[in-house]
Amino acid sequence: MATEYGQDYGRQGRPGFGGAGSGARHLLPAGLRAPFAARMWREFGFTLLSLPISVITFTLAVTMFSLSAGLLITFLGVPLLAATLASARGFAAMERTRARALLGMEIGSAEPLRAAKPGFMGWVGAVFKSGSSWRNLLYMVLHMPWSIVTFTVSVTFWSLGWALLTYPLWYWVFPTYVGQDGIQLFGDENRSVYLNNPFELAVTAGIGLALTLATPWLIRGLTMVDRLLVWGLLSPSKLVNRVVELESDRGVVVDTAAADLRRIERDLHDGAQARLVNLAMGLGLAKEKLNEDPHAAARMVDEAHGEVKTALQELRDLARGIHPAVLTDRGLDAALSSVASRCTVPVQVEVDLPQRPAPAIEGIAYFTVSELLQNVSKHSGATRATVDVWRVENRLLLQVTDNGVGGAEVGAGSGLAGLAERLGAVDGVLVVDSPVAGPTRVTAELPWRT
Repeated sequence: MATEYGQDYGRQGRPGFGGAGSGARHLLPAGLRAPFAARMWREFGFTLLSLPISVITFTLAVTMFSLSAGLLITFLGVPLLAATLASARGFAAMERTRARALLGMEIGSAEPLRAAKPGFMGWVGAVFKSGSSWRNLLYMVLHMPWSIVTFTVSVTFWSLGWALLTYPLWYWVFPTYVGQDGIQLFGDENRSVYLNNPFELAVTAGIGLALTLATPWLIRGLTMVDRLLVWGLLSPSKLVNRVVELESDRGVVVDTAAADLRRIERDLHDGAQARLVNLAMGLGLAKEKLNEDPHAAARMVDEAHGEVKTALQELRDLARGIHPAVLTDRGLDAALSSVASRCTVPVQVEVDLPQRPAPAIEGIAYFTVSELLQNVSKHSGATRATVDVWRVENRLLLQVTDNGVGGAEVGAGSGLAGLAERLGAVDGVLVVDSPVAGPTRVTAELPWRT
């Protein structure tokens, strides 16, 4: 199972010129359908729009930056330069949207400005300190010369290819309206060469066909440079993305810890604490009846003894929910076997680990499987389930499967959504495969830390 999962996990079919996934079947090969594919027209549209947009953004960027730089000796240059950078951020947001729509790029939004102090000067300082503001301005300057190249090459090859390909259909225009036999290849005082006989028409159409079929791939190569510019200058930096992720994960960890504390408090208040209060009252009544009615007192002490056993069991369950001793002493194999034994359906557990991961990762893995098995017991309607744990390179993988009714989703507010957030807080991933009518397979991936 480990090998199978390692091969399939994270693989996604990437659309080609046909616009479908890699598994789609087509009657024509990709090279022949490329000129008519939606992807080619989107990329061609991107190159066409790039020139007018880049002319506007380049003019604005150079003019405003030059003016603000010249006015930096006065106070007016500072807010004007901040406005220049702010406008660059606005145009960058528009370019990211265009890249998503026409190039199919999955690119994140720019990081928000972090003002050190409120007010206008705090905003100005935040704009100046933001690295993305300067990268966006650089994009506005660099993109115009490249857009001239892409626009010229794309339009030239596209129009020339289609013109030559369809030349046999419209060459009659020359003798009818122009007064010559066709497109002139050569001419001087003594001789002129025209494309007008059937062989020459066929060769011209063949050259046009070759150009028409090659143009989509040429446009794709040109837009690859646009993709690199967008990724390098308009996307958030990896460091900024990591900081945002860590801030989000910190919030998830804090919320999870607070929720766990509330759960523990509620369990103590409603469970063991209430039983201990009843126990104290029962023992107080038994003490009062000890001299008057020893038999009744003995019966009350016996009931109190039963309450003590129940309270101890609830405390053990609560302690197991915080961190089970069997996990600390014997590891995941024994701890998960203990969890599986309490499940309402038969569970087969297979743990294949060369060594134990870090205690924190081990604890998250334990509680992940515990919650998934609780879902199997409560909601799946399954008759059997399996738990597999293995290691692939520097990742710990868990997989819980059942033959239940399926239909599980990581929806907002669901237990699986909360579980996915907890895993995400430690750079983990939760993948749910649960078609209607089953079976359900939930796979969790955690970092391996020792």
